[in-house]
Amino acid sequence: MEFEYETEVLIVGTGPAGGATGALLASYGVPNMMINRYRWLANTPRAHITNQRTMEVLRDLGRSVEDEAYLHATEQELMGNNVFCESLAGEELGRMRSWGTHPDSMAEHLLSSPCRMNDLPQTFMEPILFKTACSRGSAARMSTEYLSHEQDGDGVTTTCRDRLSGREFLIRSKYLVGADGGNSAVAEHLGLPFEGKMGVGGSMNILFRADLSHLVAHRPSVLYWVMQPGADVGGIGMGLVRMVRPWNEWLIVWGYDINEPAPDVTPEFAQGVARQLVGDPDLEIELLSANVWTVNDMFATHMQKDRVFIMGDAAHRHPPSNGLGSNTSIQDGFNLAWKLAAVLKGQAGPGLLDSYSEERAPVARQIVTRANKSIGEFGPIFEALGMDGGVDPEKIQQNMSARADASEAGEAQRAALRKAIELKSYEFDCHGVEMNQRYASGAVVTDGQPEPAFDRDPELHYQPTTWPGARLPHVWIFDRAGRKLSTLDICGHGRFTLLTGIGGDGWVAAAKQIADELGIPLGAHVIGPRRDYEDHTGDWARAREIRDSGCVLVRPDHHVAWRSDILGGDPAQELRRVLTSILNR
Repeated sequence: MEFEYETEVLIVGTGPAGGATGALLASYGVPNMMINRYRWLANTPRAHITNQRTMEVLRDLGRSVEDEAYLHATEQELMGNNVFCESLAGEELGRMRSWGTHPDSMAEHLLSSPCRMNDLPQTFMEPILFKTACSRGSAARMSTEYLSHEQDGDGVTTTCRDRLSGREFLIRSKYLVGADGGNSAVAEHLGLPFEGKMGVGGSMNILFRADLSHLVAHRPSVLYWVMQPGADVGGIGMGLVRMVRPWNEWLIVWGYDINEPAPDVTPEFAQGVARQLVGDPDLEIELLSANVWTVNDMFATHMQKDRVFIMGDAAHRHPPSNGLGSNTSIQDGFNLAWKLAAVLKGQAGPGLLDSYSEERAPVARQIVTRANKSIGEFGPIFEALGMDGGVDPEKIQQNMSARADASEAGEAQRAALRKAIELKSYEFDCHGVEMNQRYASGAVVTDGQPEPAFDRDPELHYQPTTWPGARLPHVWIFDRAGRKLSTLDICGHGRFTLLTGIGGDGWVAAAKQIADELGIPLGAHVIGPRRDYEDHTGDWARAREIRDSGCVLVRPDHHVAWRSDILGGDPAQELRRVLTSILNR
């Protein structure tokens, strides 16, 4: 067969990982093609929690992309009273302010990013990314199935099948990205190493419409956890009623025994489950869809082989706990896209691409471990309610009711339940897990500077630092017209950026010289009085961890590549040394 298409990068999959990668590459001017074995994008609202770091990627794609996400999202203030109850109409057992809605957590969120957390179902996120990619130059083919690939010294030949005609054809590309989900054929064909296990639990999704505003609008939340005698406690922990659209579209997650055949989710079965969890025996629902899925606990310890890479669910396969799936997938794309662009444009050597696995495989391990650990952290709630042993509904109801007793045992039970719900902050308010990634790879130069220790729990709290490898801290600065911008706004967009202060003009001159010499996009900004950007509040001076005449070199993905405390010696020589190392020149 002859090549039917040729492109620089072929992306298998148009989910959050593939769509983001296509959009970023197209924004950087890199020809790419996305293929999808289905006729369209996501048809169920699987992933939905959208954290600040992901919104920063959308903001980097353009304020119009960020704004469109907010337009379709449920705002943060409606996300965060996670409710534990016997049913939506029944007795409430407790609640916690989640997803940054507690005033203390909200302050951390506001200080950490120019972007706001939100709830954006995958059915809305995927079209935004896909449209952005295609409108900026990505080619796309739906109903196109990946079959196999072969690498050689110059590129990758991928065999595909047109699922409408059954015809097979070839696509030739310089690089191949497997963003083809938890059953990734690309990962399988590469023979990449994985740890963990697939299919550790069984769950089903029941998507339906029903106006439940009278039960929930006064206690807005994304997640309503239903615990009742006789209710399922398998799958991801208990019966869950998840808000998809407030307050008339819902997704029930209900577990089943993975060792038994998957149940047939008939309309009658779905309506019965909905009635039980909502607590309304007469509830009529409009059933939209139902499907079964498995809980996985597996991650790739290496995410690339020569010219082929995997990302998203292909690399990290885990339950939806913590809401990390699409977020980590989009951030995989943000990490890889600028590196592919630099290599394809001749600005970097191919060795730069090795840093993708070095940086993102530890993140895959971290988030799969965290998501599965969160399942186990429901245990203390079951224990506090007396639901941790036996299957006698009457006995369980007695145990649950005992928390209302005016006795020492009742007081102890109430305290245990409060503590158990508080522990769920590690799932529902894990700001550090979302924001604290610090990379160690050949694409970072620390010059021996020790990594700063975390002052607080690194899973719960984000700690900003300009230590090389960390994400650049966000603070608000101001242009000469007085307009407010984030430090992230003057970085990224597919180029390196050097930030310095008064006395650092030598760095600016050196940046221009080295940019011309290496043929790379490299911006430089002085932040200080009477300069293009001013630090009126002093927040940047407190966050930068260098002196006025020092510099911070920021990568296109907002992570710090290198920093120097002061201007000294030959700044051009220093920048040349650092950038040739990072870019594998």
